[in-house]
Amino acid sequence: MYDILLVIAIIILTTYLFFKLPKLTDVLVWCGLRTNELDAHVKPPATNGEIVTGNRLRQGEKGIGQKSRLHMVNKFENMSNGHDSSAESDEITHVDTNGSVVHDEKDNLNDMIKAYSSIISHVGEDVNREGLLKTPERAAKAMLWFTKGYEENFDEVINKAVFDEDHDEMVILRDIEMFSLCEHHLVPFNGKVHIGYLPNKKILGLSKLARVVEMYSRRLQVQERLTKQIATAILQAIHPAGVGVVVEACHMCMMMRGVQKINATTTTSCMLGVFREDPKTREEFLSLITKK
Repeated sequence: MYDILLVIAIIILTTYLFFKLPKLTDVLVWCGLRTNELDAHVKPPATNGEIVTGNRLRQGEKGIGQKSRLHMVNKFENMSNGHDSSAESDEITHVDTNGSVVHDEKDNLNDMIKAYSSIISHVGEDVNREGLLKTPERAAKAMLWFTKGYEENFDEVINKAVFDEDHDEMVILRDIEMFSLCEHHLVPFNGKVHIGYLPNKKILGLSKLARVVEMYSRRLQVQERLTKQIATAILQAIHPAGVGVVVEACHMCMMMRGVQKINATTTTSCMLGVFREDPKTREEFLSLITKK
């Protein structure tokens, strides 16, 4: 008798719950939607140089990022030709470490173009003259190229080209061509870089020495700082017993203006480790880079 009453009670309770409470699937769907809504609200703002692109985040270099800057130039060219294939062309925003907006890619390039137009106008030229119509745009793109070193990442330049090697004699790479911009007048200086180091169980891929030169020279520079940056970078990359860097360059700011000395050459050096402490090591390095 009691068993029959228990079965009847279970049936009645089950029927009541079925009609009075929401279905389990509805509850789960509702919970899923609420979870997505909460995620959307608590997602932190982009910081540390991240680039916000539509609804995506990608980690950037310091500042805008080399790929981003080159993408900006290429995208602008496509837009100028009337076919912008990027659906997010107007959505790319750069955020600094405080979360504040720095620049929109397209706005950044447009601002540079306007600045060059203003310079041309203020020197007394007609920016609408046929030969100057595209000059502001070309100059802006060229400046981005000349200063692309700001956006290059040291680890990516080295690209893990550090190798274990039991070589304890000097490694020298001479006559690395270098082009840079004087930070005082924004005119070029160019020349050659000579690099030597004494390995300490590790060596660096030879092409990486040239890439380090390229990374630091493609900036607004003074030759003294450029020399030290190259030497310090190599020291940090492979921790050799010593590093020596010599830069020989001609500065257009001395040739085209001011004293106008067209044959003047500036030589700077940076010696670290045994290259600085041991005169014989330094002498060997200097003699090897001057041999013809």
